[in-house]
Amino acid sequence: MSRRIVTGIWFLPLRRGVIASCLLLACGMICLGPAAGADSELPEVKRINEAIQQSWTAAGLVASKNENDLKWMRRLMLDVVGRIPTDQEQQEFGRDKSSDKRRKLVERLLSDERYAAQFADYWAGVWSNILIGRSSGNNANSLTNRGGMFEYLRTSFAQQKPYDRMAFELITATGTNKPGESDFNGATNYLADKVNQDNATLATAATARIFLGMQVQCTQCHNHFFNQWKQERFWQLNAFFRQTRALRRFVPGTQNVDFIELVDEDFGGEGNRAQPEEAIIFYEERNQVVRSAYPVFVDGTAIGRSGLVAKVNRRQELGKLIVGSRDLATAVVNRTWAQFLGYGFTRPIDDLGPHNVPSHPELLDDLTQAFIDSDYDLRALMRWIVLSQPYQISSVQSGGNRQDDPALGVPPQFSRFYMRQMTAEQLYQSLLTVADQGEISSQDQQRQREEWLNQFVVAFGNDAGDEATTFNGSIPQALMMFNGELVKRAIQAEPGSLLNDLAARPSRYPDKVQMLFTLGLARRANQRELDIAAQLLTARSGNVTQALQDLWWAILNSNEFILVH
Repeated sequence: MSRRIVTGIWFLPLRRGVIASCLLLACGMICLGPAAGADSELPEVKRINEAIQQSWTAAGLVASKNENDLKWMRRLMLDVVGRIPTDQEQQEFGRDKSSDKRRKLVERLLSDERYAAQFADYWAGVWSNILIGRSSGNNANSLTNRGGMFEYLRTSFAQQKPYDRMAFELITATGTNKPGESDFNGATNYLADKVNQDNATLATAATARIFLGMQVQCTQCHNHFFNQWKQERFWQLNAFFRQTRALRRFVPGTQNVDFIELVDEDFGGEGNRAQPEEAIIFYEERNQVVRSAYPVFVDGTAIGRSGLVAKVNRRQELGKLIVGSRDLATAVVNRTWAQFLGYGFTRPIDDLGPHNVPSHPELLDDLTQAFIDSDYDLRALMRWIVLSQPYQISSVQSGGNRQDDPALGVPPQFSRFYMRQMTAEQLYQSLLTVADQGEISSQDQQRQREEWLNQFVVAFGNDAGDEATTFNGSIPQALMMFNGELVKRAIQAEPGSLLNDLAARPSRYPDKVQMLFTLGLARRANQRELDIAAQLLTARSGNVTQALQDLWWAILNSNEFILVH
């Protein structure tokens, strides 16, 4: 039986015509049948498959069929290098008839020099957003240098730096945060705008959440209502950051901050009797009782109480304790699983602990150990996930797994691939790909990219400073997609452009239509869509180029284009 999800339109088109609007309604998703199964050789992949299949059996679920090759390729490239595949890449993958073609594509994306820069750029962007947010460094009063953060991360991913080393460097970094300055260290941008705020409470909350998977921000004021975190533990963790300062360096002759220098300096403690040999801090409970705290890690490990850096470098000790904690690996395994499969083993992904039981606790524990054994190799972790069965299957629901719907609040069972919107970064890079614009390189282009991406940022204004991106149909977003410069480039028909070359091919018009559908949506047009495309050609008085422009504009503005499925 043919199964189809009609995803409808994202925005009501304003410009390219009524027939193009109808085409948006026609752009659905079709499961075209099974493809090669998940890799069965890697022991980590086998473990994932066994655990997930056991959960399907226990829940009485029948998983969706394997996704067809082109759709799976589109999914994989969006998730690994942050863009949809080119026509040439699709053809190369299609010509490969070997049984392990999926594994070979995974290896190319993770290991081949052709994709090294794209991989490093994409994941530097992902982790910049995790560490400093999407908007940090884009406004005049921010102490963060976004370019410096990106440069550190891009170099780290290009060098295949182990995750535990990255975490240690980010937590303990000192130096200046602006590229080109003496003693530049891009890792300082993680804490640059956090340590000076409210006695480093933001640095405390972010570090626990990102690197340990612990939500502690509300415990600075009171004991947590739902988990084991107590107010004392927050301030004990906070004490590790009290030797750290972000020193402002100004543009000569002005009061404008040019960059910051992150330093470790002696901390004398708080109160009238501050003693650096035992640098104490104080916090107030809700009943107005004042308590004291010293640096003690979340597992109860205490370090020396001295505030003198020469005796005890508190942030260095914190870095050692975090990279020595199993929680570091568990947190990033859970986060990475969610990045590829839409949901983590817990919700939220950065709230681990006995109060929040994972959907697959044994699998999470096994993957954590395997990740540690791999020497914290993020590429290895990604390889296991994308070669596993849950990543191979279709996003189309069936009667056997309709109840597996985490959007309704039930734990995810991963019996189908959960569709999600592209991130703003994936959308931007995909539009660049189809516009033949290549990689962002110049400072002006980077600035334009950030301005474009900021149209999608939603700041929640909570204690963690959280942000998200969303396609909510706002007028600026609609105009940006309908008539924005990037979409205009994508549908241009100048000599050398995609549409100009396609229109000039000797192939039949329906074949040109199929090529656009395959490139944009990784599937062939159905009969209804071919009929609408023919009407477009008639409406354009037989002008193939103009009809293809209308068609391409409609595809790029469809819901199906902006979905990872």
